[in-house]
Amino acid sequence: MTLVDLWAAALALALLLYVLLDGFDLGVGLLFPLAPGEPARRRMLAAISPVWDGNETWLVVAGATLFGAFPLVYATLLSAFYLPVIAMLAGLILRGVAFEFRYKTVRFRPLWDAGFVAGSVVATLVQGTMVGALVQGLPIVDGRYVGGPLGWLSPFALLCGIGLCLGYALIGACWLIGKSEGEVRDFAYRVLPWLLAGLLAFLAAAFVYAVLIDLPVMRRWFERPYLVALPVLGVGALAGLVRGIAVRNDRLPFPMAAVVFLAAFGTLAASFLPYMVPFSITIAEAAAPESSLRFLFWGAGLFVFPLTLAYTAAVYFIFRGKVAGEAEYE
Repeated sequence: MTLVDLWAAALALALLLYVLLDGFDLGVGLLFPLAPGEPARRRMLAAISPVWDGNETWLVVAGATLFGAFPLVYATLLSAFYLPVIAMLAGLILRGVAFEFRYKTVRFRPLWDAGFVAGSVVATLVQGTMVGALVQGLPIVDGRYVGGPLGWLSPFALLCGIGLCLGYALIGACWLIGKSEGEVRDFAYRVLPWLLAGLLAFLAAAFVYAVLIDLPVMRRWFERPYLVALPVLGVGALAGLVRGIAVRNDRLPFPMAAVVFLAAFGTLAASFLPYMVPFSITIAEAAAPESSLRFLFWGAGLFVFPLTLAYTAAVYFIFRGKVAGEAEYE
């Protein structure tokens, strides 16, 4: 494996971990206004409070890896997405502030609750919209973005933003099932079938829309028929999720939802390869000079990335199991 391949794999892993880990706690924020009362809201926050800020570390890792190892892609995507990236970061900041401040006041708690929900919605919607814009294709000429400040915005991109909101809410509900008891667990089981139905409806709508507008990525399925293995894996995970809901096996929904996300992520990545910006900039074209990649390897590759992985694993091991029924985040 070359250094370029190593850093491409590291970037893919960082993005996947961010989507899975920050995805479920953003999903809890999306479900927050539906919670059955203040005690349930406090227990929902208790289910994510030990890990939510650490989850966002992987967004920083992904951004730093993109900046250091693939500067052409970093510059191109930031030129295209500077408005949505600013909106996403503002949403994440608002969400973090609201998460902490809602317990410092009773009078203004509804305001901070609204901020927590709004931050979660904005961050998720923007992330999904950016992914949809990449799938549809950005206006890039000779490695330069030429689409203007809103060149990324389209109905298909917005549809993908809505789809990610449904997906994050689903995996958030699965996390609550695995971490909670009582009314929070029951609430998650109640909303999960509706979220699953909504996600399936989105996938059907996105597929039909992609066929109608003749997305270039769809042609990859004829060129690479082996890609069907990943959707098959996703369908199997969806079946496991349905089974977990039916028998109320608390240990099953979150792993199955994680496999669904893994299958979706793998499908997109495999469909785009060898491109990093479909279908304009390849991995080889985007890579930094060999000397830069080697310098990054001896620092970030050998120490920072493994330490971040170890820290994440340790946190989830320490805070494993269900939150006590009476526990609340303060």
